[in-house]
Amino acid sequence: MERILVVDDDPQIREVIHTHIEQSGMLALEAESGRQAIELLETEQIDILILDLMMDDRDGFEVLQYLRNRRLSTMTIVVSARRQEQDKIITLGLGADDYMTKPFSPMELMARIQAVLRRRYPISSHTSPVIRLSPMFLDVDNYTLFIYNEKIPLTMIECSLMQLLMQNPDRVMTKLEIYQQVWQHERYDDNNLSVYISRLRKQLERTQSSWEIQTVRGVGYRLTGAGI
Repeated sequence: MERILVVDDDPQIREVIHTHIEQSGMLALEAESGRQAIELLETEQIDILILDLMMDDRDGFEVLQYLRNRRLSTMTIVVSARRQEQDKIITLGLGADDYMTKPFSPMELMARIQAVLRRRYPISSHTSPVIRLSPMFLDVDNYTLFIYNEKIPLTMIECSLMQLLMQNPDRVMTKLEIYQQVWQHERYDDNNLSVYISRLRKQLERTQSSWEIQTVRGVGYRLTGAGI
């Protein structure tokens, strides 16, 4: 049974999320602060963290930093009233797998939980664990991109996004198509996607790769470069 930890200082929000999780046949645990969340993460096996950012006793950013420092496999969906793009950039940069803003739809949250679980526990895989587009290759199993032999660690979402682009070089991928295949649900968040594209683009630029991620205005993105 999947174990979901709901972290929010609002008891009503915790109750709503808890009820929907239990009705979906999963186990819900609760924490009202970042401190309590970290204590549970140290003692319990948690599959997914539903995390608020604004809490008095160790905020959500500190919890994400804890997960990153400990290299825990727990996946995280941030649900926050903070709407600034910079908050999303920082949060996703710390390894969050998805970001929703309050007020939110509990049914949409459940759909995103199911999508995260599908990414974590895929039914089958028919793709090679290593994808090569000289001078770079992607180690899918270890979430690592190599460019000119430089090792670049990736988050799970970054790796899935890079995998999709590398498997479809010089093909324009629509934003909806990317979101369906990487996030595995229908309603895409343009801000989330643009943050991840920007992070991957900067890595390619920094290493002076002959590949680049181009924006096709109004449509989506494509990976193009050497050998095309």
